[in-house]
Amino acid sequence: MKKKIRRTVTYLLLSACFFVQLQEQVNAKNRFDYEKDGDIFWDTETDEKVIALTFDDGPHSKYTPAMLDILADYGAKATFFVLGAHAEKFPDILYRQFSEGHEIGNHTYDHTTNLNKLRQEMKETSDIIYAITGTRPKLFRPVGGDYSDTIVRIAKENQLSVVLWSWDQDTKDWSDTDYKAIADHVIQNVSPGDVVLFHDAGGNREETVKALPLILDYLTENEYEMITVSEMIEKDEKLKRNE
Repeated sequence: MKKKIRRTVTYLLLSACFFVQLQEQVNAKNRFDYEKDGDIFWDTETDEKVIALTFDDGPHSKYTPAMLDILADYGAKATFFVLGAHAEKFPDILYRQFSEGHEIGNHTYDHTTNLNKLRQEMKETSDIIYAITGTRPKLFRPVGGDYSDTIVRIAKENQLSVVLWSWDQDTKDWSDTDYKAIADHVIQNVSPGDVVLFHDAGGNREETVKALPLILDYLTENEYEMITVSEMIEKDEKLKRNE
């Protein structure tokens, strides 16, 4: 009798789990749903020649300063989505990013994809950024570009907005891509309102460092302004208000 009861309970639990999964699939939201609700930002449609360059996984002791030097040469602003562990390790570099007018975003503490750890890692990383810069981040970029209602909800609990990148502006500089391919990808796909994904840590980023001047030369020659993601979001909100 007890075994029969246990089997029945197990069956009911499995049925409930299946029903929840089925409901999640039926109610699954796509990119356009999240954009319409204003829960996630990818890019904006505008005629104004603005672009947001973003860098994930830093700061790095070698590559980040090299990139900052290049950005400074062009008067370009960028957004750096940093790991809390790296910010703790290189606070001087993080402060330099902030003091030179770049935006600092939250990218978890140690690149976790574990949703059970995400809430704590978001908070810890925001606290670290605040301790170093005196300013709390506004933006969160999930590892791997993953997004869901859960990630959006946890970000909101931490007063963060989720940001990804333009679908055609993933430079794939994390792979074995050479600097010319990285530069060509950005240049050939560029359009006003783009958000471009680079990396300044997480591996050898020499090719990204070498690609940046080629990209910035093109953007400058074509009268693009390199702005932060928050500035891009403000422009997007203004455009939508005026529609």
